[in-house]
Amino acid sequence: MGFFKNQFSNVVEWEEFRDDMIFWKWNNREIKKGSKLIIRSGQDAIFVNNGKIEGIFEDEGEYSIDSDIIPFLSTLKGFKFGFNSGMRVEVLFVNTKEFTVRWGTQNPVLIPTPQLPGGMPIRANGTFNFKVNDYVTLIDKIAGMKDSYLVDDVKLRITSVLDQLLMKWISREGKDMFNLQANAFEIAKGIREDLDMEVMGHGMTITGFQVMSFNYPQEIQDMITKTASHEMIGNLQKYQQVSMTDAMSSGKLQGGGAASDMAGMMMGMNMANEMMKNMNQGQKPAEQKASEPAKSEAPEGGKKYNFCPNCGAKNEGANFCPNCGQKLN
Repeated sequence: MGFFKNQFSNVVEWEEFRDDMIFWKWNNREIKKGSKLIIRSGQDAIFVNNGKIEGIFEDEGEYSIDSDIIPFLSTLKGFKFGFNSGMRVEVLFVNTKEFTVRWGTQNPVLIPTPQLPGGMPIRANGTFNFKVNDYVTLIDKIAGMKDSYLVDDVKLRITSVLDQLLMKWISREGKDMFNLQANAFEIAKGIREDLDMEVMGHGMTITGFQVMSFNYPQEIQDMITKTASHEMIGNLQKYQQVSMTDAMSSGKLQGGGAASDMAGMMMGMNMANEMMKNMNQGQKPAEQKASEPAKSEAPEGGKKYNFCPNCGAKNEGANFCPNCGQKLN
């Protein structure tokens, strides 16, 4: 008797588990008397009969179908196992974890901008997070027709609409087209809300969406870098001087050509002008001081002048200048 009992026993478990699998269906087999259900961490087991959910079991562990499962199934409570009979019930195992997926634009997204009639070609990349949150909708829309569902299936659906959403939210929130990273949070927030509406009809929800970086064409990136250099230096003339110095030190202006000679001459003239400005600024206070007239003040204590303050003649101790008669005390 024990031989036949073991022969009809089944173990109901997620046999083809993969970390990137959203759900897997145990079906087309009979649950016999003495069968066991095994639920592992991060899994829910959903018993389905004729497309209708009979019961949902969430706690991990090992359960007896006879005593732990059947009594709690909604319409199968009165089912009694016969010795040679069983019942066909589908068991849908669902991965309950939050999935993290990397995304990236396959082709540049042309963002409308007045500066470029054809649009600004931008690539972007980042991550998004999602999880299953509605078993009824999941079974009705997907699990009723599929035996398994992978993360790549969701990623394919997301990326199919992502270009349009990037265009929409960059145009709306990208206040500075050449510094989109500054508005990445607002752009990502808007995209997440739209994507959530996209997958909600399949029993899932988008729990996060992040933009890690925006990438411009190399020509645009070079222009952005040059503009940033202008701003950092703060002066176009100084930027030209620094650029020319860098070019000469790197050897790009060597070779004796006309362009090299002209560049060297311009740099020399600019440096000479700067030196003359600095010299003039340094000499100006000294010239002003030298041009001030000498003040002739009488010596303290009533002493006589050694030189006449009027004509400059030397005084030999007289009270009046022998040359012009100026009083000297």
